[in-house]
Amino acid sequence: MTAAAKTSPARAMDGGTMRFPAGKALRLDSGARLEPLEVAYKTYGRLNEAKSNAVLVCHALTGDQHAGSVNPITGRPGWWDRVIGAGLPLDPDRYFVIATNVVGGCMGSTGPSSVNPKTGAPYGLTFPVITIADMVRAQAMLIEALGIESLLAVVGGSMGGMQVLQWAADYPEKLFSAVCVAAAPRHSAQNIAFHEVGRQAIMADPDWRGGAYEAAGVRPEKGLAVARMAAHITYLSEPALQRKFGRELQRDGLSWGFDADFQVESYLRHQGTSFVDRFDANSYLYITRALDYFDLAAQHGGVLAEAFRKARGVRFCVLSFSSDWLYPTAESRDIVRALNAAGCRASFAEIETDKGHDAFFLDEPQFDATLRGFFASTAQARGL
Repeated sequence: MTAAAKTSPARAMDGGTMRFPAGKALRLDSGARLEPLEVAYKTYGRLNEAKSNAVLVCHALTGDQHAGSVNPITGRPGWWDRVIGAGLPLDPDRYFVIATNVVGGCMGSTGPSSVNPKTGAPYGLTFPVITIADMVRAQAMLIEALGIESLLAVVGGSMGGMQVLQWAADYPEKLFSAVCVAAAPRHSAQNIAFHEVGRQAIMADPDWRGGAYEAAGVRPEKGLAVARMAAHITYLSEPALQRKFGRELQRDGLSWGFDADFQVESYLRHQGTSFVDRFDANSYLYITRALDYFDLAAQHGGVLAEAFRKARGVRFCVLSFSSDWLYPTAESRDIVRALNAAGCRASFAEIETDKGHDAFFLDEPQFDATLRGFFASTAQARGL
């Protein structure tokens, strides 16, 4: 356990890496065990004396624990610094915010780039396949190690929203509220298809080396960049692309070749090349596979409402975006119907925007106001 984890709850903590010994392995859905297990995390604010103000923030596919602070790799602001901060919906003066790097990630939590203690070399493709439930199980181990019995809220968008749903299904007794943003109860065939394109791009890169690229001193940067480009298209909407780029050219006239003639081409290439500097290719394979395997209803006899039967004491908020075609509003409505069928308290809002799936990262006043209102009412209900 890190020094931060031993700190009195009266003091501010900023996270670190929680290392669980071999005797406390993470048991995976595949039947494998990860030991020792490391979970990297960041915290913002102070845990109050009653330990009742903790909020767990779950990240999307390519996110990390640096939700509200500068990323040390890229030097860029935290991916949710519009939500976490003074005067924002998750104000550290009021809440103790915890963000983790998921198991399988590449920012400090145990993943394919971690050293396999049995071989002394990076796991690579010997790393076991993981699921969303495995990610949540590791988070629950961290929360317990921090001495927190019940979270005020768990919140996340996209893959983070799936983790929220898994938390509600597996650990409802540890939750006071849950906020699921732009997510779905399972991955569709279209989602799986896009991920497979990305995985094949990585594996087709000669520098992938069957997943053992670290030992060879190379990285499959071209394949990973293409994977990111393909995925990034799904995070946007056609109106947003048209508004931002249309058919505008990079320069006067056409190149009559295959350089980036159009601004949208240049934008996607930039997204790809900047991504490879902060993300691991094997982590991309494993995390996209975890998303593809996600089907919450299948874990409960094919009936989604059964996943939430024990969560009737949890306050739910489900949010979607009108132009999100990756996880469209219809899938959020399915979640709400299942919650209602299970007898859970659930509020729902579809945010009107043309910004697509990634709207929860962007300036969207209605979204911010909805989050602020829900957290404020939840805090009041818990006596904060």
